[in-house]
Order: sequence, then structure tokens, then C-alpha cells
Amino acid sequence: MENSQLLQIAKDFGSPVYVYDADKIVSQYNRLTAAFSNVKSLKINYAVKALSNVSVLKLMKKLGSGIDTVSIQEVQLGLKAGFKPEQIIYTPNGVSLEEIETAAKLGVQINIDNLSILEQFGTKHPKTPVCIRINPHVMAGGNTNISVGHIDSKFGISIHQIPHILRIVENTKMNINGIHMHTGSDILDIDVFLYASEILFDTAKHFKNLDFIDFGSGFKVPYKDGDIETNIEELGEKLSKRFNEFCKNYGKKLTLAFEPGKFLVSQAGQFLVKVNAVKQTTSTVFAQVDSGFNHLIRPMLYGAQHEIRNISNPDGRERFYSVVGYICETDTFANNRRIKEINEDDILAFSNAGAYCYSMSSNYNSRYRPAEVLVYNGDAHLIRKRETFEDIIKNQIEIKIE
Repeated sequence: MENSQLLQIAKDFGSPVYVYDADKIVSQYNRLTAAFSNVKSLKINYAVKALSNVSVLKLMKKLGSGIDTVSIQEVQLGLKAGFKPEQIIYTPNGVSLEEIETAAKLGVQINIDNLSILEQFGTKHPKTPVCIRINPHVMAGGNTNISVGHIDSKFGISIHQIPHILRIVENTKMNINGIHMHTGSDILDIDVFLYASEILFDTAKHFKNLDFIDFGSGFKVPYKDGDIETNIEELGEKLSKRFNEFCKNYGKKLTLAFEPGKFLVSQAGQFLVKVNAVKQTTSTVFAQVDSGFNHLIRPMLYGAQHEIRNISNPDGRERFYSVVGYICETDTFANNRRIKEINEDDILAFSNAGAYCYSMSSNYNSRYRPAEVLVYNGDAHLIRKRETFEDIIKNQIEIKIE
């Protein structure tokens, strides 16, 4: 998306606004499938939690993707977007047995990561196909908050508890049709991922009726020019070879599944904000924008470094700015960042704003959540309206106070 188009979108739809480039989503999807073209049965399940707008889900469906969901509401969103139940995998954590049973009644693939829930579900529904999420005890991820495969993680059933799993399966006669893992986000070293995959292969040998093995995702994308990223092509070559060998030894052709979120949509997103004021202090120049961590929390939560460009003055000289928001706590997007000279009313563009940005937004400070726009076939389409005051109060109930 060119600066001129982004500036026009900011003018037409106001700021702040999230903008997604459908062409980039398509190219990332095609890149991933091409990397694993040597696998006869490949299933990509887009992680809905990354960006859950129904129009984006419909685009994923058109590409041939399934979806990975973590809540019953995401399952319902997928069904509304047109996915068939068999195209949806449901991988919750810490939810009630009742929610899992509700998802099972809808016909989606169930993925369980708790011994107690596994036994309860298997006892009541032994014929329902179930995938088991394994914790491989492998540390992977760029931040402790997004590393989910280590020994202290709340996610998955420990590989050291495989005997307990086998006992439950034997006692309940339940149908285990998949094995799954997810080590964490921002994986840099594919050898770590391949090591965890070997643990998953060893686990899979214990189950004789599998249909698929799900390797999760967590592939790192670049956040600036020259930034390191997961080498998908090398991973595809090495893991495909190993997966095909496993299937041959297993005696059955299985499906290799992934559940990418960030990899597919992160780079497709731009978050556009307007500069309200430029504030010079004794030590810093602040660019104060019409947003805050109520709209984009990743820099504050994960220390994420989103590239920030001044698309109103792309040819200006560079100066150092701290880009901050309008929230009543510290909401610093960037500290002493080199950005083209900023003036009030300029539009700044935050890159890599497609994943875990709008989906983690809130109404903190009673601010409205922004609009979302999808650029599809070159045209900008509004896919979510900006909230209004009526949205803030619609579910509030006023009582009589005397």
C-alpha cells in the first residue's frame, strides 16, 4: 500500500484506523503452502485470535484455509464467515467442560490440553474425535509472555505425562485422531522447532488412529528492513522430508497441520494515527498521537518494536522523537526513534499492525475503538465502523440513585 493510498484512507475514514492489505495476506499464505509443497496433505488453520474480523476470515476461507479457534465465540465467528465445522479446530485453555461440549456439538475438531478434562470428555463422549495438545518442554518465543511450550507453561499436557494419557485413552476407549503442539511466537531458530517436532513424532507413535499432526506455528516475521525472520523455506524442506518419513513408518498418510496467525496477517496491517501535538521537554521531543495502548498494546505488553513512518512527510529530514499516546498512564510506542520530521496533523503509520493489535484493543479511558479497512483488489473497504458513544453505553444499565 502506497503512502498516497494510506493518506487517502486516513482522510476518508478518519484516524486512528487499522488498514489491512489483502494482497500481502494472499502472498504470505501462498509462501507458506509453497514451502510445504512436498507434503501431499497440508492443512493451514488460520489463528483467528490474531485478527478476527469476519471479512478477513472470509478471505482466508477463499484461500483454502481452515481456522484455529480458542473460544466458542471464535468458533461462532468462523461458522458465520462460512467455514464448515470440519474446517475448524478448537484449542481452548482453561475453559469449562461445558464449553468444550458445546463446541463438540457444533461438529468442530476438539483439541484438549488437560488430563482431567480429557478423562471427563472421553468418558462422556468416547466416539467424538479428539486431538491432544502436548507440551514439549521446549523454550521458544521472543518474549516470556508468548513462549508457551516450556516446562512452567499452563498450556498442553506434559510429555512426561504420556503414560497418564495412554491410561485415559485405554480406559475410555476414546478416539484420538490428532496430536498437537505450539512452542511459542517469534521462533528464530528452526532447529529448535525441528527438535520439538521430533518430540511430537515420538509422541504420535503411541496413537494408532491419527489423521493429522499439528505443529502449531509461531513463525517470526520481520518488523523492519533487514530484520531476522523464520526461514520458512528451509523449515519446509527439512520438516516435509521428516514428516514424509514418519508417515511411511507409521503406515498411513497423515495431514501436516499448522495454525499461523502473525505470519499471515502481521505485515499486512498498517495502523494510522494523527499527530495531535509535538511537545518539547528539557530532554525529549514527544510526538503525541490520537491513540494509545487502548488501541495498540503490544509495545507496552511485549516490548514490540513497530516501525513508525511519517507518511505525511516521507522526504523530510530525520529527527529523534518519542511517540506517545493520550492515555492517562505511560503509553509509549517508541523512545527516541529516528523518524522523518513530524508536525502537528501529520499521519504516522505503524507497520506490522495486522496481528494482535485490533483484537487486543479496548475501551480504556472510555475511548472508542478505531475503524478497520481492508484493501481488496486495490479498493479500500470499510470492514468495521469506528465506535460511537452509543457503543460505549449500550450494555450499561442505569439504576435509580437517590
